[in-house]
Amino acid sequence: MRVCVAGAAGAFGQKHLDAIGQIENVEVTSIVGRESETTAAAAEARNIPHWTLDLSESLMRDDVDSVILSTPTQMHADQAIACLRAGKHVLVEIPMADNLADSKRLVTAQQETGLVAMAGHVRRFNPSHQWIHNKIKAGELALQQLDVQTYFFRRTNTNALGKPRSWTDHLLWHHACHTVDLFQYQTGAPAAEVYGFQGPVHPDLGIALDMSIGMKSPKGALCTLSLSFNNDGPFGTFFRYICDKGTFIARYDDLVDGYENPVDLSGVAVSSNGIELIDREFFSAISEGREPNSSVAQCLPAMETLDRIEKSFGA
Repeated sequence: MRVCVAGAAGAFGQKHLDAIGQIENVEVTSIVGRESETTAAAAEARNIPHWTLDLSESLMRDDVDSVILSTPTQMHADQAIACLRAGKHVLVEIPMADNLADSKRLVTAQQETGLVAMAGHVRRFNPSHQWIHNKIKAGELALQQLDVQTYFFRRTNTNALGKPRSWTDHLLWHHACHTVDLFQYQTGAPAAEVYGFQGPVHPDLGIALDMSIGMKSPKGALCTLSLSFNNDGPFGTFFRYICDKGTFIARYDDLVDGYENPVDLSGVAVSSNGIELIDREFFSAISEGREPNSSVAQCLPAMETLDRIEKSFGA
């Protein structure tokens, strides 16, 4: 399997390159970047034979079968559609788009081409959330409430490495997307009721830096999500699963019970790295000619729910 990674010099592009290095029979044959110096350095550091600043150049190459897009959110839908039209399978980082209309365009393009198109909803793959999902599917747990905190300190355009960003991140269409999809994945259905509140819009960034979201599943499970770019403290997302038989707290790839006792996740997946697991699913789906978990079609209901929440802001 020969893959191109776009956005390779960025924080998540590097994470995908690290992950691919752990997967057999996959070769990175091209990378795409925004700046010549950093892109060339990334290619040289990993002995990647081709680099470019133009995605279309990589899409024309015969030694590229698939593409992983770790590019700015606002470019995701158009770039993913371009990959499909060029005959390349595509994994696009979360979110697939920053609006519902573009998300639907991408799903349509996948249906027309029949290629694998997957969205990087990594929470479906983190072993911590997989463990919960498996218990729910087996009827051993019933989710009553999911309480989530997504906190960062980002009053300027900086990425996960603390470096300047060329685009503006978004609490709703990016960070809330993780939890909206996860809640609907764990409950097995789109939310029946939703609401959202957002704080003041930042004068320079043009986005709200604080947000509160609530959801209710058709069977009555609740989700309360607090998000902030104003949090000057521990960063990240923390999930509290309140179930009928215990409480569990997920911190990315780790899971503890309500009393901070670790839950053994050793048998859940072949890796403890969610990014690696998402990449493995992408390449396996291509090889096996099947729809992947977290396909763009499967993730479209999350985008529809985000659209409903966005519209509630003005209510």
